[in-house]
Amino acid sequence: MERRGALRQRVLKPGKIEFEGGQVICMVHNMSDTGAMLDVVTPDGIPDHFTLIFRADGRCMPCHVVWRKEKRIGAAFE
Repeated sequence: MERRGALRQRVLKPGKIEFEGGQVICMVHNMSDTGAMLDVVTPDGIPDHFTLIFRADGRCMPCHVVWRKEKRIGAAFE
């Protein structure tokens, strides 16, 4: 059953997760108006709140973590 409030579209966009004390390169695999799924090397060390920066256009989205798996993070836009 779909629990998301908005349908996500498949994308493949390079991004950067920025937070106080660090940054992590990521790949945005799908996104909607309300959130995105991010591929990372490891979700360890990434805080619950961060800023997602789309490297292509520099757009910044404040986010919070909804779920974490092996090498993926589900993020909701704030």
